[in-house]
Amino acid sequence: MAEKDQRPSVKDEDTYEALRDKGASKEKAARIANAKANSSMSPSEKGGKAPPYEEWTKDDLYDRAQELGIDGRSKMDKDALIEALRNR
Repeated sequence: MAEKDQRPSVKDEDTYEALRDKGASKEKAARIANAKANSSMSPSEKGGKAPPYEEWTKDDLYDRAQELGIDGRSKMDKDALIEALRNR
């Protein structure tokens, strides 16, 4: 008896194959391909619901930098904090 294909069920074969060609794991490629095939999901849209860093207060930026362990944050101005967070 031949071994059954172990690949997860995929709803968007073209997306799955493109992701596998780029090095994505089978599981990750299947999740993304299936999400793209689902009209209620938008996996190609980047980012979440948070406003851009420019709209954050300096205190909020500092707190986030502290959460991420960014060194030198206490001496940074708002622009430097934004740059450090983006380059982390």
